[in-house]
Amino acid sequence: MKPNFIVILVDDLRYDEFGAGGHPYMKTPHVDRLAAEGALFERAFHTTPICSPNRASIVTGQYASRHGIIDNVARDAMSQRLPNYHLALQKLGYETGHVGKWHMGNDGMPRPGYHHWVSFDGHGSLNDPRLNVNGAYETRSGYMTDLLNQEALAFVERKRSKPFALFFAHKAVHPDAHQAADGTLDMSRFGGYIPAERHRGLYANGVFPKKPNMLSARGLVRQKPAWADAFELKRSKHSRALLDAIQAGSQEEIRQRARMMASVDEGVGMLLEALARQKRLDDTLILFLGDNGYFFGEHGLGPERRFAYEEGIRAPFVLRYPRRAKAGARIRDLVICPDIAPTLIEFAGGRPGAQVQGRSLAPLLAGRRRGWRKSFLVEYWAEQAMPWLVGMTYKAVRTDRHKLIHWVNRGVAGELDELYDLERDPWELKNLVRSTRHAALRTSLRRDLRRLVADALGI
Repeated sequence: MKPNFIVILVDDLRYDEFGAGGHPYMKTPHVDRLAAEGALFERAFHTTPICSPNRASIVTGQYASRHGIIDNVARDAMSQRLPNYHLALQKLGYETGHVGKWHMGNDGMPRPGYHHWVSFDGHGSLNDPRLNVNGAYETRSGYMTDLLNQEALAFVERKRSKPFALFFAHKAVHPDAHQAADGTLDMSRFGGYIPAERHRGLYANGVFPKKPNMLSARGLVRQKPAWADAFELKRSKHSRALLDAIQAGSQEEIRQRARMMASVDEGVGMLLEALARQKRLDDTLILFLGDNGYFFGEHGLGPERRFAYEEGIRAPFVLRYPRRAKAGARIRDLVICPDIAPTLIEFAGGRPGAQVQGRSLAPLLAGRRRGWRKSFLVEYWAEQAMPWLVGMTYKAVRTDRHKLIHWVNRGVAGELDELYDLERDPWELKNLVRSTRHAALRTSLRRDLRRLVADALGI
């Protein structure tokens, strides 16, 4: 019997922004249930930690270098031609549905690979959103997360004779923002974080503990010289307006995001209840994750997610499927979001195409670790979205213990690069790139990075 698939994607959610992920006060009982009854991947990562590129990596199983969605600028035509894994599932007999944010191309019109479609243009609106339902736009009254929960539930509850695959992409916990085609935000229409009315009193006294790397920009530039100009540009009028509106790095920002997650968790509970009522719960693979990380002021960054430090690239990643995932399993192998597409295709009885660069998670779920990846690539192309990001293109390699960040157009011959020993320095505060003791390691990582970049391009 082929499993059903539900992928639940939360916008901007950090790896530690749910109860089982270690959040100090957020209550997410239904997501935590997925972790208790399934596998929690403790070291899962985004390969391009920003919305559009990483979403494309999830649905294609490819690095951004391969699929071509390299930033948040509208690429509507290109997103019509993505080798989306839902196309493969349709050929394998699945009824497929997309509910929620698309954002690979900014129009909300249906894309190939889905029998059922509910989405919206760009980031959409948190209240009274304009939804596109199977090609027709209509305005709905209510709170976006609640409306999307209802749409996902309706799709799951349909009577059908074939297995289904639902891609359920929340707008939460992204703030209410309206985006232009060049990726910039219209500050005159910036609403910030808005939880559902019933959740606005939650966590009034919640405190997210300060971490050792939550330092001022001035205190970090000595170890991260590539950032000197960028931090200066961050003081620009546009950047300051955004930072102030979103209360970047403040305890209230963190509380508002936790309040928005309450509605997301309710939706997970609704789906679990519906599947149990239909006696299909254990026949359904449910995967919960975020589309990129987020900084709460670590390394002087926020509101940000684009950069290769752990808070930006680590993903919440929970998989419940009792037939293949042992309850309570904790997996520490290096997993990347492009692994999702080949996993689902394989579990559906298919074989991933040669264009897929991710790897099926089936061996890890079965306890077979031999031959698993030892390193992976993280890549980012500087955008025009915020002035201070100009020039910050990088390629990075992350191994089990080390990380090398190569700033592509900053400095000469890698002099501004960053090298960290994550076992001794998990907060990434001591840059070892100029250490003579680490010369051999630096050479080895640069060689590995060149190999990964070539592989990503298919060279």
